[in-house]
Amino acid sequence: METRLRIIKKAEELFWRYGIRSITMDAIAAELGISKKTIYQHFTDKDALVMAVTEDQILFSQTCCKKDAVNAVNAIDEIFKVIEFVEIMFKNMKPAVMYDLEKYHPDAFKKFLEHKNKFLYEMVKLNIQRGIKEELYRSEINVELMVRFRLETMLIAFNTEIFPPSKFNLMQLQCEIVEYFLFSMATLKGHKLILKYKDQRLNK
Repeated sequence: METRLRIIKKAEELFWRYGIRSITMDAIAAELGISKKTIYQHFTDKDALVMAVTEDQILFSQTCCKKDAVNAVNAIDEIFKVIEFVEIMFKNMKPAVMYDLEKYHPDAFKKFLEHKNKFLYEMVKLNIQRGIKEELYRSEINVELMVRFRLETMLIAFNTEIFPPSKFNLMQLQCEIVEYFLFSMATLKGHKLILKYKDQRLNK
């Protein structure tokens, strides 16, 4: 299990940094200082390894989201905790990762979409409902519309035709998109709180 986990973590690091398609099993083996045969003892092929990396990342994301929701003192605090998570997750990720996943590893991409359309859907929905109750988000918000809007904006940052990597940093782009989404829902009370949390984050 320890060797399997090391392979997953190293593959994840290389996939995120260079893209999935460009990283071979030989490259992963060389980075780990093990034989390719050892990798194949744990994963039948690259598809299986990509699936394992995807499942590991999904589990990590779900654990962090649940923890942030429980520990946040209000709905906006929860979103700023998400921004911190986004800064870590996307810091060294190439936008091509999502394209590679969809085009070359459809089963793993399907797994990601299930995570997005079920787990993340519910987390975003609960956050909006919480914010409305706390009078931090506007009461007239169409919750269903905003949830779907937010889920789609998660993926748009990976579109390199709209946001070429030469001009846009993926991590910064994702953080700004989350921030704009938050401002679009905020009441005056919520707006002031957003500025407070934003100032605290920038001064860290």
